[in-house]
Amino acid sequence: MRTVSRRQFVKGAVTLALANGLSLPAIAQAKPRLIVVGGGPAGATVAKYAARDGGIDVTLIEPAKQFVTCFHSNLYLGDFRSWESLTHSYGTLASKYGVKLVHQTAQSIDRQKRTVRLADGSIHAYDRLVVAPGIDIRFDSVPGYSEAASEILPHAWKAGPQTQLLKRQLDAVPDGGVIVMIAPPNPYRCPPGPYERISMMAHVLKAKKHTKSRIIVIDPKDTFSKQGLFQEGWEQHYPGMVEWQDPKMHGGIKGVDVKSMTVKTDLADYKADLINVIPAQMAGAMARNANLVDKTGFCPIDPASMRSTVDANIYVVGDACIPGDMPKSAFAANSQAKVAAMMIRGELVQARTFPVRYTNTCWSLIATDDSVKVGGRYEVKDGKIAAVETFISKTGETPELRRQAQQENMGWYAGITADVFS
Repeated sequence: MRTVSRRQFVKGAVTLALANGLSLPAIAQAKPRLIVVGGGPAGATVAKYAARDGGIDVTLIEPAKQFVTCFHSNLYLGDFRSWESLTHSYGTLASKYGVKLVHQTAQSIDRQKRTVRLADGSIHAYDRLVVAPGIDIRFDSVPGYSEAASEILPHAWKAGPQTQLLKRQLDAVPDGGVIVMIAPPNPYRCPPGPYERISMMAHVLKAKKHTKSRIIVIDPKDTFSKQGLFQEGWEQHYPGMVEWQDPKMHGGIKGVDVKSMTVKTDLADYKADLINVIPAQMAGAMARNANLVDKTGFCPIDPASMRSTVDANIYVVGDACIPGDMPKSAFAANSQAKVAAMMIRGELVQARTFPVRYTNTCWSLIATDDSVKVGGRYEVKDGKIAAVETFISKTGETPELRRQAQQENMGWYAGITADVFS
């Protein structure tokens, strides 16, 4: 039997293709192309898991060269983590898995042509596209608030300079000072996050013996995630420091006055030393501009694959999607991303796929070695991602159990960041 060398095979393939009218660029395009827009725990996970077994040309489009995690940024505010420990590089995705990194802003998607245009004017074609832009802030959801106002009254719901600004302001609050937080309405990124932040603020004040200070939480919601656990913890660790107001108490949020540092409600006007406004949220601009959202401002998806219900060639993962019973969290985003990567590999390179399952756990630190958690397992039921098993910490747990939960929390952070970026 005659052996054909690789060079002879390629030469023969080129000759045959040219004879049939195909161009050389079409021949060279041997691998299917996956573009991922957004390098958070959702997008970076898809890029890694889609690329690691080969066969797909994976490009990750993300303007930042380093990613600062929003998850655990509250622990930075509370002096439990350094800024450096929250900061991660994309280098390993390129060097180990062959992901092409493009540090540009994605400007637009042409769904008909299946291309993404970047800020530098370059155009990148895809066979499949993953949109993972996270959330954007609805600045106008709080009267008097704006993007300009956020430079004085930070939201810090996207990790970066806003978080560092909030930290500087927190450290400057005097004894007897007042902090006012306006909590966000549902749905929003990290349901327990605002209340963990309150805990970390109280921890910093208590550590400086500023126990005369007050933290007032103006909430548009009647209830919040882990409410009983947080309120028990506030009473135990920070008695008299935290006041949470639901709509029945404050009567409605009338707005903020940046100049006078005042939050106005039907009940009273609160003059503050620090105002943390966390407004309503929506899917990131790329998803909205591509018309992948519905009237909620978030992206409907097929729960069995994370595929957009608007465009069969696009997947949406992470905070931008409508995840059924799952919360918008880093753990959930990572879980969704693995499902999307599996399904994309199944489509593009006929890799094996399995029935999808999702998981999530969210830890919240209330005080030193006092951490509580909530989570569950999820499957596809009745056309949505549905909880099939849930759990939550209980009030009155032993200090040892809470200490173990905090050890899990720190171990999870190390594990998920390694899973995403290493």
